[in-house]
Amino acid sequence: MTTAPVAAGRAAVVCGIGAELPPHIVTNADLTAGLDTTDEWIRSRTGIAQRHIAGADLSTGDLAVRAGAQALADGQPVTVEALVVATTTPDRCCPATAPAVATRLGLTGIPAYDLAAGCTGFLYALATGAGLVATGTVRTVLVIGADRLAALPNPEDRTTVPLFGDGAGALLLRQGSADEAGALGPVVLGSDGTGADLIRASRPGALHMDGSEVFRHAVDRMATASRQAATAAGWELDDIDRLIPHQANSRITAFVARRLGVPEDRQLSDITETGNTGAASIPLLLARSAADGRLKPGHRTLLTAFGAGLTWGATTLTWPSLRNSHPTERGRT
Repeated sequence: MTTAPVAAGRAAVVCGIGAELPPHIVTNADLTAGLDTTDEWIRSRTGIAQRHIAGADLSTGDLAVRAGAQALADGQPVTVEALVVATTTPDRCCPATAPAVATRLGLTGIPAYDLAAGCTGFLYALATGAGLVATGTVRTVLVIGADRLAALPNPEDRTTVPLFGDGAGALLLRQGSADEAGALGPVVLGSDGTGADLIRASRPGALHMDGSEVFRHAVDRMATASRQAATAAGWELDDIDRLIPHQANSRITAFVARRLGVPEDRQLSDITETGNTGAASIPLLLARSAADGRLKPGHRTLLTAFGAGLTWGATTLTWPSLRNSHPTERGRT
């Protein structure tokens, strides 16, 4: 497990946020029409009541552009010098999605690339962006997590279809000092390829997941990484005002919080409304929580995630004051 240090006196500071959810909502009741399942079964095992699903006319790149545009508007007049897109569902195998996203955002010419680390992808991308800033390679980075995971399960698999939704979220990072609000703390990252088959998909409709093993690994890895990130930041676990975990399953969140001793009123979640949106889940939750007042400037915030690979990670920041934190939810169509 690796901890990426923050260079003394120089850090990546969050200065803009954006989020995008597709307009089409599929409820648990909608799923029961075609699957041998019930609303109660889904809620009791996952905490999910609905998910946003992208239609054929809305790509991962489209979602990324919309979330990125909001983050840019929030962080203006910052000039973006690099773009990292974390995704498991790129628009094409080749070329990467990021260069096209950059061009559509008016950022042609900057370095832009995809990063694949499953549902931990956004934290890996944050670490990458923070590293670019810390080394002085660039002064600003736009980091986007975007996924269309709803297309991955077999449409007849009642154990995986209810889990996934689509969406995108973005954070704009600028060069600043480590003692500023919004400065990312050290990022703890890890992987274990011996668990590669626990979550895998060779193509859309062919997702396999070993639920019980994934649950066990997720709780262990997220709790351990969270403790290490807090320690690296000089925090005690009692210092955590808000826990922002990857939204995979409400039971996983509850077990991780219990391991860390984080009380329920400090745990943030939106899985009921969004399901598991992969690399988008953490920035979406940040944006939604900032918009509805659950996440306020000054809150000491811990981010943690677990995903296919196996991969995991955690980091800290004190939430800054941002101008715009409203995710787009245009209602059901």
